[in-house]
Amino acid sequence: MLELIISGIGLGIVLSFLTGPVFFALIKTSIEKGFYAGLSLAGGVVVSDFIYMTITLFGTSLLSFESKYRLPIGVVGSVILMSIGLYYLLKKVEINFVEESSRIKHAGYFFKGFFMCIFNPFILLYWVSVSSGVYSLYGELTSKQIIPFFGAILITLFAMDTLKAYFAYKLRYKIKAKSIQNLNRIAGVLIIIFALKLIYNLFTGHSLI
Repeated sequence: MLELIISGIGLGIVLSFLTGPVFFALIKTSIEKGFYAGLSLAGGVVVSDFIYMTITLFGTSLLSFESKYRLPIGVVGSVILMSIGLYYLLKKVEINFVEESSRIKHAGYFFKGFFMCIFNPFILLYWVSVSSGVYSLYGELTSKQIIPFFGAILITLFAMDTLKAYFAYKLRYKIKAKSIQNLNRIAGVLIIIFALKLIYNLFTGHSLI
């Protein structure tokens, strides 16, 4: 059991270094709105990760699910991702380091992180790939082994995102407006690329995941 937990922590650390749109959104939010805003966004991300991880591990038929809900998943996911990407790409940066303390606004950042991931089928592909890699290394895991192993991965991912948010917050006053603008553009371009890929798969008949 302890070996599985340690392995899960190690894998979680490795996975935390994979960058994507969420990484840039987390850093940007922590810089502009403070540590707890970034932490709230990270909380939304880990909840969506938990849902997709559960579907991957215990879902009986991902392919039939995709086939049945292909159009709404593709349309909703692409629209949301494209909107977020364009927002980041076109948003004018103003240096206004205001630390959000409102619980309502923190809840907004939580749902922002959640919806960025839950409507992105590529996150499902990510967890399918992780699960496949785990099974190739460790073989079929029992239900008693799955919970501590994948639980350790999720907790580690959240802990690493917390550290990212903390250090981004601590360095916020040393970061120039131009750097934040570039960060926005990188995040926006990446999110738009994901959205375009999703649209392409939707209209060419390829698997969304």
